[in-house]
Amino acid sequence: MTNDSLYQKSYIRRLPELAKLAPDTFKGFAEFDKLALSDGLIPKKTKELMAVAVGHVTGCPYCIDSHVSSSKRLKVSKEEMAEAIMVATALKAGSAMAHGLNALQAYDEDNNEELYPKSNMARFKEFAELSPEGFRSFNQFDREAMKPGLISRKDKELIAIAIAHVTGCPYCIDIHTKNAKRLGISREELAEAIFVATALKAGSALAHSVNALNAYDF
Repeated sequence: MTNDSLYQKSYIRRLPELAKLAPDTFKGFAEFDKLALSDGLIPKKTKELMAVAVGHVTGCPYCIDSHVSSSKRLKVSKEEMAEAIMVATALKAGSAMAHGLNALQAYDEDNNEELYPKSNMARFKEFAELSPEGFRSFNQFDREAMKPGLISRKDKELIAIAIAHVTGCPYCIDIHTKNAKRLGISREELAEAIFVATALKAGSALAHSVNALNAYDF
């Protein structure tokens, strides 16, 4: 490495070194990743859109580059990609607000041992009172991001479920799983979306290993 850049496309070429350093584990992940992103009840095109969205949440530049290229080969348009990114943006922002329910609980010095009771969801309206303009603006953005467009509402809910598992937001998981069920999404489709999220979250860690190799060697 001869420059000051921590991220370059060429660094990903070091990934096969992991196959030599931890061959069985690398092979296991590669097989899982391939299966998670393959055609199933959810088509590969939708899974690649999910992967692009999740890549923006994990903040993995290598994942974004790889899955945008894969999506493009599957004839995903730039407009579809933008819609998926907006879903990711809404879910990442929504996760922060949802976790804020626990901030309200902590601020009020609530001694309830449960940190994520479902009953806390009723406190969302407090944000409308505490920060009315921000709350209204977010809700408007969230509605726009989730409404059907080039990507169907069903697929947007599947993307949302995947992202909610990456952000670790139990309220988001609850809300979007119920939305998905109302749209006729099966438990099997739900599981496929979760495995895409799992593959991308793990894949982000693996992709960043090239930076660890650079740091170790230089």
